[in-house]
Amino acid sequence: MQNRFVKNLLLLLTLNLLIKPFWILGIDRSIQNRVGDSDYGLFLSVSSFSFLFYILLDLGITNFNNRNIARNQRQLQKHFAGIMGVKIILGVVYMLLLMAFGMIIGYGPEQMSVLFWVGINATMLSMIMYLRSNVSGLMLFVADSFLSVLDRLLMILLCSLLLWTPLLGRTLTISEYVYAQTIAYTITFLVALAVVMQYAGRLAPTFDRKFMGMILRRSAPYALLVLLMSFYNRLEPVLIERLLPEDSGLLQTGIYAKAFRLFDAGNNISMLFAVLLLPMFASMLKKKEPVVGLVRLSFSLTFTLSAIVAISGIMYAEPLMKLLYGLRPGEDEIGFAARIAQSAGIFSLLMVAYVAVSSTYVFGTLLTAKGSLRLLNSIAGAGVLLSLIMNFLLIPRYEATGAAISSLTVQTAMAVVQYIAARRVVGFSLGGQFFIRLLVFLLIFMASAFGIRQLEVSWLVSLGLTLTAGIISVLLTGLVSVRDILTHLMSSGNRLK
Repeated sequence: MQNRFVKNLLLLLTLNLLIKPFWILGIDRSIQNRVGDSDYGLFLSVSSFSFLFYILLDLGITNFNNRNIARNQRQLQKHFAGIMGVKIILGVVYMLLLMAFGMIIGYGPEQMSVLFWVGINATMLSMIMYLRSNVSGLMLFVADSFLSVLDRLLMILLCSLLLWTPLLGRTLTISEYVYAQTIAYTITFLVALAVVMQYAGRLAPTFDRKFMGMILRRSAPYALLVLLMSFYNRLEPVLIERLLPEDSGLLQTGIYAKAFRLFDAGNNISMLFAVLLLPMFASMLKKKEPVVGLVRLSFSLTFTLSAIVAISGIMYAEPLMKLLYGLRPGEDEIGFAARIAQSAGIFSLLMVAYVAVSSTYVFGTLLTAKGSLRLLNSIAGAGVLLSLIMNFLLIPRYEATGAAISSLTVQTAMAVVQYIAARRVVGFSLGGQFFIRLLVFLLIFMASAFGIRQLEVSWLVSLGLTLTAGIISVLLTGLVSVRDILTHLMSSGNRLK
C-alpha cells in the first residue's frame, strides 16, 4: 500500500501544482482585471453566500461513501442508484432554499440570476465529489487524480478563449464566466459518471424512502464533522468583523485575509494527502493489515513538507507580503510599513498553524477510516468551543493578530489530540527515534535557514536556497529516503490502477 501511496501522491501533487497555480494566478486574476472589481465582487459575494448552504448538498455522504466503498467495493453496485437519488433530492432542496434566502436578503434580478447559476455549479461540484469518492474508493487513483484537475483544466481552456481570442467580439461579462464554469463542471461530471458506470452497472437513480433514511442516518456523523471543522477552520474572519468596530473590523478582516490566502493555498495542497489516505486506511483496517508503515511515511512527508514551507515563509514573511500587496495609491511609507508588518506577523503565526493542520490530514483521516466519528466529533466540538473562547478574548484586544493566535492554538491542540486519539484507537507507535529525527531535522533546517538569511543576496535567491536546504535536511535525517521512494515507484508500476 505504501508503494501505491507514493506513486499516486506524486501524480496527484504534480497535476495539481501544474494546473491550479496557473488557474489562480493566471486565469482567475485576469478575469477580475477584465470584468472589474465591482462585477467580480458581485460574483465573489454571491458565491460565498451559496457556500453557506453547501453542507445541504452532501450531508456527509461523500466521506461516508469513500470509506464504505474502500472497505467493500461491492457496495458500489448495491448503493449507487439509491445514493444518486438522495443527491438529486438534496440538490433540489438546496436550490429552493438558496433562491428563497436570496430573495429574503434582498438580492436584485442580476444577483438572483448569478445566484441561480452559482447554485447549479455548486450542485454539480457536489455530484462530482460524490462520483470521485467512488473512484478513489475503488482505488482508481490515476483516474481520480485526473478528475481532480479536469474542471480547472477545462476552465483554463474556456476562459483563455474568452479572454484572449476574438471569440466573443466584445468584453467578457461575469455571467459568461459563470456559464463557462457550468460547462466545465458538466463535462467533468459526465466524464466522472462514465468512469463510475463501468463498475456500478446501473444508471437510473432510485428514490426508496427507507434506503434514503438509512444513508442519511449513517452519513450524519460525517456531516456533523464537516460542519464542526468548517466552524473552527473558518470562524476567525467572521468574528473579526463582528467583534470590532465597523471601520476597524473591515480593515482588520482584510489584513487577516491577505495572510490567510497563502495559508489556504498551502492547505489545499496538504489536503491531497487525505484524499489518498482515506480509502487506503479504510481498506487496510478492514483487512486487519498494519498501518504503522503508511502512517509513518505519510506523516513524515506532510510534516517535513509543511515545515519547510512554514519556516521559509516565516523567514521571508515581510518581502512576501510586499511582493503580493504593494504600496496603495495615496498611502504613505509609514502606513505601508505598518500594514506589511502586521500582515507578516499574522502570516508567520498562520504558517505555524499550517504545520499542525497538515498533521491532522494524517491522524484525523486515520480516525475517520477507523469509523471513530463520535470521538472525532467530540474533538472537533471542543475545537469550536476553544476557538470561540480564544477569539472572544483575543480579538477585541489584539485584533487580527489575536485571531491568528487563536487559530494557531486551536489547530495545534487539534493535531496533538488527534494523534493521541489515533494512537490509542488504532494501536500503533511511531517510536521515540522517529520523533528525535523530526527534532534533529527542525534544528538543522532552522540553523541552515538562519545562516542563509545572513547572505548578501536577493531575498528570492535566499528563499530558493532555504527551500533547497530544507530538502537536504530531510534527506540527511533519513525521514524520507530517496532510495525507498524509488523502490516504491518501481515496484508499484505494474500494480497502479
